[in-house]
Amino acid sequence: MLLALIAAAAVASWIALGRTREPMLVNRSGFSRAVYDRNGQLLRLTLSSDEKLRLWVPLDEIPSAMIDATLMREDSHFRWHPGVNPISLIRAAWMTYVLGGRRIGGSTITMQLARQRFGIDSRSLGGKLEQIAVAIELERHYTKDEILEAYLNTVPYGGNVEGVGAASLVYFGKEPRHLSVPEAITLAVIPQSPRLRSPSSNAGRAALTQARSGLLQKWERTHADSLDADFNHSAQIVSRTPHQLPFQAPHLVNEMLARDDRSARITLTLDLDLQKLVERELRAYVERSSGLGIRNGAAILVDYRTMEVRAYVGSADYFNDAIEGQVNGLGGRRSPGSALKPFIYALAIDEGLIHPASMLKDTELRIAAYNPENFDREFLGPIDATSALVRSRNVPAIELEQMLRPPGFYGFLKSAGVRDLRDENFYGLALALGGVELSMEEMAQLYAMIANGGELRTLINTTGSHPQSGVRLLSPEASYAVIGMLRQNPRPTNDFTLSQVPSHDPIPWKTGTSYGFRDAWAMGIVGPYVLGVWIGNADGEPNPNFIGRDAAGPLFFNIADALRAREPLIEQISSAGLNLKRVKVCAISGQLPGPYCDHFKETWFIPGKSPIATCTIHRGVPIDLRTGLRACPGQTTSVAVKRFEFWPSDLTKLFRSAGLERRQPPPLDPDCNSGGSQGLAPTISSPTGGVVYSADATTEIPFIAVSDADSRIVFWFVDSDLIGSSRPGEPLFWHAKPGNFVVRAVDEQGRAAAEEIRVVPTIH
Repeated sequence: MLLALIAAAAVASWIALGRTREPMLVNRSGFSRAVYDRNGQLLRLTLSSDEKLRLWVPLDEIPSAMIDATLMREDSHFRWHPGVNPISLIRAAWMTYVLGGRRIGGSTITMQLARQRFGIDSRSLGGKLEQIAVAIELERHYTKDEILEAYLNTVPYGGNVEGVGAASLVYFGKEPRHLSVPEAITLAVIPQSPRLRSPSSNAGRAALTQARSGLLQKWERTHADSLDADFNHSAQIVSRTPHQLPFQAPHLVNEMLARDDRSARITLTLDLDLQKLVERELRAYVERSSGLGIRNGAAILVDYRTMEVRAYVGSADYFNDAIEGQVNGLGGRRSPGSALKPFIYALAIDEGLIHPASMLKDTELRIAAYNPENFDREFLGPIDATSALVRSRNVPAIELEQMLRPPGFYGFLKSAGVRDLRDENFYGLALALGGVELSMEEMAQLYAMIANGGELRTLINTTGSHPQSGVRLLSPEASYAVIGMLRQNPRPTNDFTLSQVPSHDPIPWKTGTSYGFRDAWAMGIVGPYVLGVWIGNADGEPNPNFIGRDAAGPLFFNIADALRAREPLIEQISSAGLNLKRVKVCAISGQLPGPYCDHFKETWFIPGKSPIATCTIHRGVPIDLRTGLRACPGQTTSVAVKRFEFWPSDLTKLFRSAGLERRQPPPLDPDCNSGGSQGLAPTISSPTGGVVYSADATTEIPFIAVSDADSRIVFWFVDSDLIGSSRPGEPLFWHAKPGNFVVRAVDEQGRAAAEEIRVVPTIH
């Protein structure tokens, strides 16, 4: 009779409620999201929109032991009843309402899901009838597996933990599919009394151990083979709390969660072990360097073969407000200084302007009104391209950048996808000195490009991402040559680990210092990785100690050494199959040896592209043995050919200022009828051709020319008028007047150069 009344009431309630549409079984938008590293280690479990830890897990990823234990505990007849178990309801009603004993539950899993999903208060008779009706309705629309899946993903497991996915991660630090049988049985007894049996407290664990013991006894009667023979029913439960959930790689995880706001599970390309290694080295370095005002830094590690990010550390301490630790130092846009110079040299090699041993000039340079200088405010004179790059000389880099064909270095950066570039004229010559702002992520892509033979590819942060096809910006030959140049860069002198690490192949790396000492950079290739580190302050506060080699260099090698101590690192960069040859060049000029060169070295050479000029520094000069002067053209008697070094006048001046006298060739015998010199024509360094000069009544424009070693004087002409003469490298000042003019410089050998200039009146 009681059963009939309950059934009739349930049907009547169902009809009265008027539920004609299919009810939503689970609101999937209200779940947490989990982020993992490439090896399945949890990095972050987020809170749901209602502040719950509730992670969706498909039923086929929940182990059978978890399912069986839950059914055994909560609803052993789940597979056979229509959503309501009449026998359980009768027993519950009899004990609660007829005998007046303690309230016991008769709810099935479907009924519990109905109560949770629709917020039904089942403590009253009306609420219980509504719960029954909704449970029957759920059974009409969904399969048993769908209902069980929804239940296991929403049932409370203590505190704000709901669902077996979150419970498994919170309490046992593993995904449900990895739960052991005892762990599954432990979780199965929590939902019946989640507040009292929460594993997060000592009292809860004690109550949970007692409840688990009862279920284990039942389990052993049907699943005896699934438990170890020596399993202790009363063994203390070892679990964790929600506060112990990992919070790893916060900057990248934050970025990926914001970028993908739908996926319940995100797997990053990060390797948590490598992430911790880089974090540890950065934190230790900052602590050791605090006396220098170094408080913060960032580092990135990229596998250039796949472009997958393996470590991403945006600050030294994410939770340190004093350093604004939550600001991502890898995403900020800053001037990289000389760390950009390798790409100028690579472009110059690709255009056939230089090879790694080409001689460049590190001398005073005037371009219009700009007179660039080096970081140390000194000039080194003649310097080979490799040394100029390694030593971050500014003048050679500027001259090379000016020689590049359009679209030049600016076009290269634009093709490389550097964001937020201003107009090219905004940067001017500062572009060659790293005056453009890039993020560390963009820098890592650029260095990975030369490791990948000049092919630019984008970084990959999540597994399963399909890499985009690359864009070739440099030839494989130029890329390999620049890597060889960077390999000559020695470790920093203040690297205290130098004597403590075994000898390894040199690492190709480069440093950079931003203008005003705001940022120190170090970038390089370590085995299969591109490693980039940054030292600075999140707010851009400068520090004179923020020098790339001194501040970022030691950290770079601390990380590199830790990586190599962890595992052998094999660099997969090879010249095999490339159009590259090792050739012998003059050790001083870097040009192909002439008959008067006597010191040689080898360098990489790109046949058909690299410069093939013969050495112009070492020349044979016919000397009249009677006078010691240069012999007249055609003279054959009393003549001996002697070897001289022909240095341009600007380098000769620099040698002289350094106390290094060079043996200059003697002048031509004045009795000769003509010069007939085969040397080099002057080079006008001021005024600059194509520049519009502004002049008033008092304006004077300096005329300066660099001449060959056999030239002692330069004559200056404006149009056809001789206005005076000067020594090579020294200025002659011309009183400017408005108009268009051709300025000519002619040395005493008759060799000449010309520039067209325009002078306009000054507007006050």
